[in-house]
Amino acid sequence: MMGRGLPTDRVHKPLTTLAPSGTLVSMEVLLVLDFSSLQKAVDALDRAHQVATDPHVAAALGPDALALLKAGVIQHFEFTYELCWKMMKRWLETNVTPGLTVGIPRRHLFRLAAQEGLIDDIESWMRHHEARNLSSHLYDDKLSEDVYLASFPFAEDAKKLLARLEVHND
Repeated sequence: MMGRGLPTDRVHKPLTTLAPSGTLVSMEVLLVLDFSSLQKAVDALDRAHQVATDPHVAAALGPDALALLKAGVIQHFEFTYELCWKMMKRWLETNVTPGLTVGIPRRHLFRLAAQEGLIDDIESWMRHHEARNLSSHLYDDKLSEDVYLASFPFAEDAKKLLARLEVHND
């Protein structure tokens, strides 16, 4: 059974096991990585951005409701970011080497993901990581606005990651 919310393509892995007779048996195991939760999260963040930037919506809302809408965008950013890095980790563990990402810092995870062609820019992903860390301290209006604005370039990177996970999952 695959982890909840983790990578729609199939990965074939060789497996050698001991049969009841005591002989070694080689077989190929098909692992199915489910990207549907990441797709839903990316789509939800995209919809949140569309609503939050719609001038008609902004004109109809007061400042409190607009702040609440931006808080919703930030929440979508948070869970989409979490799914992204966990998908990178799962993909690397499945397609490169099991145990490869155990206990490694986020920067190293992003470096490995870049080496495998999943992401382009390690520093962009570190900025997304920093914005995610800031989002837990949103008692400050300036920090909140910074995270809200950071969610836009993140959304583009998340879409690219999703596309590459799907393409490179063979």
